Amino acid sequence: MHEPTQAAPFGVLAGVRVADFSRVLAGPYATMTLADFGADVIKVEPPTGDDTRHWKPPVDAAGEATYFGSVNRNKRSVALDLTTDAGLAEARRLAASADVVVENFRPGVMDRFGLSDADLRAVNPRLVYCSITGFGPDATLAGYDLLVQAVGGLMSITGEPDGEPSKAGVALVDVLCGQNAVVGILLALRERDRTGLGRRVEVNLLQSLLSALTNQAASTLATGRAPRRLGNQHPSIAPYAVFPAADRDLVIAVGNDRQFRALAWVLGIPGVADDPRYATNETRVEHRDHLRAELEAALAAHAAEHWVRALADAGVPAGLVNDVAEALAFAESLGLDPVVELGASRTVANPITISGAAPGYRTPPPRLDEHAGADWLRPSEKGPTA
Repeated sequence: MHEPTQAAPFGVLAGVRVADFSRVLAGPYATMTLADFGADVIKVEPPTGDDTRHWKPPVDAAGEATYFGSVNRNKRSVALDLTTDAGLAEARRLAASADVVVENFRPGVMDRFGLSDADLRAVNPRLVYCSITGFGPDATLAGYDLLVQAVGGLMSITGEPDGEPSKAGVALVDVLCGQNAVVGILLALRERDRTGLGRRVEVNLLQSLLSALTNQAASTLATGRAPRRLGNQHPSIAPYAVFPAADRDLVIAVGNDRQFRALAWVLGIPGVADDPRYATNETRVEHRDHLRAELEAALAAHAAEHWVRALADAGVPAGLVNDVAEALAFAESLGLDPVVELGASRTVANPITISGAAPGYRTPPPRLDEHAGADWLRPSEKGPTA
């Protein structure tokens, strides 16, 4: 378990200030990633706070919403009312000192506040300005993750073939978009190193999802046919699915003919590997239903844990279908140290490791307006990184 690390200056992004006007998930996920690597992230909230502060239950040991806590560690919080002259003046002062601005308002809102890319870079030409939207800069449709999963095609390929379309169990598109925002910001900072000038970075939920459809989108573009829902099966690989054992479910993910032959041997049905219907991956995909019946009959003989160990020993990828608590414990058993504990807050560690510059965990998610006051702009009153 990660303990609090050394206070700033720290990390590969030490000295980079981020003015974070984003709310809910995609933007805060991006800015927390930057903060974990040392950026000074100042979270600008309305007087009522980020919406996710009120998304309770569940709560942590201090009674704070775990949703908010999941994406806001290592940040400072100031509450500014952008509908007032005083609030806007403070927001502009912050932007003038920042290296990066991140916002995910609906298109046009920051323009009305006088906080657009053009407004801010007129006084701070080194500013990297990242705008996160649902459907691009010209669409006003609200970018809710569930909506994007629907209109972006993900739900059409998720769920059982005879069931209704299904969403992913987490706001996956927001997370993907947040990761794309981090990449775009870092690319723009690298370009600023070369030119001395900031850039505008745009990412949106819909294109983040379409990009993440990868092979499914490529199949559609090549064939003109949209893929269908296959439950937990794969459109191009078999066996690659969830299977029941004697006590619980496990996943078997066979990626080549050697692994399939080893699978058949472990399950005690070596003749299956010699059946012409299953001799190659292509024929296994064609006859996946018959193959599944044969595998299920063999798997029923033992508990899932037995099969996972035996298959791992034979070099066949397999694993239990864990719940979230089991997944965290599994990562811990592998030495991955997946949990960050900062006071009453327990969150999942940053997944990125850089040799000699690991992410750091300094402060728990801030209380609303915790860092208000005359000194909130420090330590770099001099302005953006030179």
